[in-house]
Amino acid sequence: MAVQKRFIAGAICPRCAAMDRIRAWEQNGVRYRDCVNCDFFEQLPIENDAQPELETRVNRDREEQRQQDFQPVRILDPKGR
Repeated sequence: MAVQKRFIAGAICPRCAAMDRIRAWEQNGVRYRDCVNCDFFEQLPIENDAQPELETRVNRDREEQRQQDFQPVRILDPKGR
């Protein structure tokens, strides 16, 4: 049975920095990733679902937005003291 390899939208290759060139698949309890643009290949055992999220333009922008939205709060005394 052939394993279906799926592209990860927005993923950036850690070796060649090409976007949308990473494929991922699972086989025999092992998670694989490779890049169709260069020779990057990685295999990770599937231990739990707490794997770090792959960096994409979506989650990178989300983190930048969170940092921009942060503003300190200043509590004012209504009596003017």
